[in-house]
Amino acid sequence: MSNWLLRNVTILGAAPTDLHLADGVIAEVGRGLATGGAQVFDAAGLVALPGLVDLHTHLREPGREDAETVASGTLAAALGGFTAVHAMANTDPAADTAGVVEQVWRLGRDAGHCDVFPVGAVTVRRRGEQLAELGAMADSAARVRVFSDDGHCVDDAVLMRRALEYVKAFDGVVAQHAQEPRLTHAAQMNEGVVSARLGLTGWPAVAEESVIARDCLLAGHVGSRLHVCHVSTAGSVEILRWAKAKGIRVTAEVTPHHLLLTDDLVTGYDPVYKVNPPLRTAGDVAALRAALADGTIDAVATDHAPHSLEDKETEWGAAAFGMLGLETALGVVAEAMVSTGLLDWAGVADRMAVRPARIGRLDGQGGPLEPGAPANVVLLDPAATVTVDPGSLASRSRNTPYAGMTLPTRVVATFLRGRPTVLDGKPAESGGPGGGR
Repeated sequence: MSNWLLRNVTILGAAPTDLHLADGVIAEVGRGLATGGAQVFDAAGLVALPGLVDLHTHLREPGREDAETVASGTLAAALGGFTAVHAMANTDPAADTAGVVEQVWRLGRDAGHCDVFPVGAVTVRRRGEQLAELGAMADSAARVRVFSDDGHCVDDAVLMRRALEYVKAFDGVVAQHAQEPRLTHAAQMNEGVVSARLGLTGWPAVAEESVIARDCLLAGHVGSRLHVCHVSTAGSVEILRWAKAKGIRVTAEVTPHHLLLTDDLVTGYDPVYKVNPPLRTAGDVAALRAALADGTIDAVATDHAPHSLEDKETEWGAAAFGMLGLETALGVVAEAMVSTGLLDWAGVADRMAVRPARIGRLDGQGGPLEPGAPANVVLLDPAATVTVDPGSLASRSRNTPYAGMTLPTRVVATFLRGRPTVLDGKPAESGGPGGGR
């Protein structure tokens, strides 16, 4: 096992201290720790956070390895400061059986860049017709606890109720892609002033909000856990706030791009800005930021959605929905939330590590950074900036909306159970496979 001493690091923005990582755990925390044969890393000026946890990553394998693989996607994750990701089920074949989720889990373990926790499909082939093998996936080696048909909404209320009832047996959660399909048929962008001016079919906020309202009521009726994927509207925030006040067991995530970008960017018809749910208005962005700050929205999740050049660099109407997000997430959150004073670094750790790990029921992820805890740590330089170069990203795809943008903070190092996966902002030498739960 690796043995590292991080000198003069600032944990969650507190006073500088030393952090000793040994035998996969945090061995000691304190000033002036003895070297004791450890490799010394000068972390003066750097902030230590628990390794980030992403609830919403598309790794594309199996089926679309031209866009991403588990190995390339998890390397991008490590470079972004993540030590765990949840791999969404919209692969080919869909991750709707124990065999497929175990394949994805083993690919992640063998790559070793970060832990991979497969998300199981709610319905067979994500078609919304019958429940998938939820219990078998939960009992598999991957120990699936999050289930989602992401990319498709479970729009049948009876089927959604049954899924919520089923996952209660093993403390699972259904993560809903809230999109009423009849209200978004052929929709291309947010419904509003910009869509009317551009002549593009609009995607109304109510298509998201109506599903969230229904599912919160269902979750309350059943007494089960509901998680809402990529919340994007101010109205959704108000529904979530009401549901939480009623004691309904609902959590929610917001993407970095919905915290920073608005539908005005679609004016140039650049398909890099085509995403599901669509970029919304400045008012929605402000509401999402406030909700993340006050905890109504629990977590930041990247919705990292790589696409091949053929699928993305085409005319707007034919282009695929989705954006890259893993390597830029921390910088975008720093820009939208830290530089504006809405969150401090402890708040970032809570929304990007602690709460996502809790929602996913992950052991050993999400901190805290104290003796005896697994040594999953990211070091960032809050004084640095990074100009996003699509050609330098680890992903096999290039569809980042931040190309040429300068973002605050730089991930300097990432440690997975004490083993460096990233050092000085670059991939570290492989130290063997990663683990699981």
